[in-house]
Amino acid sequence: MGNEAALRSSMVSLAVLMALVWVWTQSLKKTLVTYLIGVCLIAGVLLPDWDFFDRPFSRWIYPVSAEERAAALAGKSGPKRIRVYPLRIIVYCTVYGFAIRKWWTLVST
Repeated sequence: MGNEAALRSSMVSLAVLMALVWVWTQSLKKTLVTYLIGVCLIAGVLLPDWDFFDRPFSRWIYPVSAEERAAALAGKSGPKRIRVYPLRIIVYCTVYGFAIRKWWTLVST
């Protein structure tokens, strides 16, 4: 249920951002680019299978074992938390920073 609320609020925020871009630039192309980049960024955070990615990076190339799946299901009893891995933060910051920089360059010109 929490993911649905997060998705809903993210999509509403994206709609507000699109309206602001339209009012500021009066460009349908820039508004559509804002929509596409926003949907991709939202999907990158809310849609991944975090049980799969909530493992050390070196284990990502292997399928989830039965023990790992059982441990993930047992850990869902409390509040769902995403573990912080430095590599994940570096990848997200790099990809999102690049996308936002390119979007800003397009919208501001």
